[in-house]
Amino acid sequence: MPYKRPHFVREESWRYARVKESWRSPRGKTSRVRRSKEGWPPVVKIGYSRPKATRGGHPSGLVEVMVWRPEDLAHINPRTQAARIAHNVGERKRVMILDQAKKATIIVLNPGVKKEPEVTPEVAAEATAPTGPTEVTEPTAEAAEITPTAAEEATAEKKTKEASEPETTSKSPKKRSDKARKKDREESKEDKE
Repeated sequence: MPYKRPHFVREESWRYARVKESWRSPRGKTSRVRRSKEGWPPVVKIGYSRPKATRGGHPSGLVEVMVWRPEDLAHINPRTQAARIAHNVGERKRVMILDQAKKATIIVLNPGVKKEPEVTPEVAAEATAPTGPTEVTEPTAEAAEITPTAAEEATAEKKTKEASEPETTSKSPKKRSDKARKKDREESKEDKE
């Protein structure tokens, strides 16, 4: 079974957003990571590698075997091997492979459906004209008084909105000439006298 290795990150990736976490060997003259200082992340070394027998294997300890069709499952040993369905296998064949693997107790590493099934929203049935004679009942006067029409509600809402807002003119007053202002002053003087 593979052992847990440290998570190797690039130096200063935790400090700067522009520096990504993907490992790069530190080359700085004073780099603390390169010098393996205590308290700094470990450096990638050959001592962290896995044994050659298990190197590149699946974490479960099973050997991966690629499968393209249901017939490929016949060559898999369920005790030591696990199946991985190829990415270009369609939905119909994928379901067939999964069914056959379940019968043979073979572990499939990627059993999920490639894409979620599309859910189409239900379309409301359109109103059709009645084919036979139907009774039309008129609403009573009481029902008409209780439920106001949408137009009445809109006008009532508009009136309340206008009443709550202070009256302001949207247009700025036009600039008047000096002669017009002088004339207005003279008229107001005459009115006062």
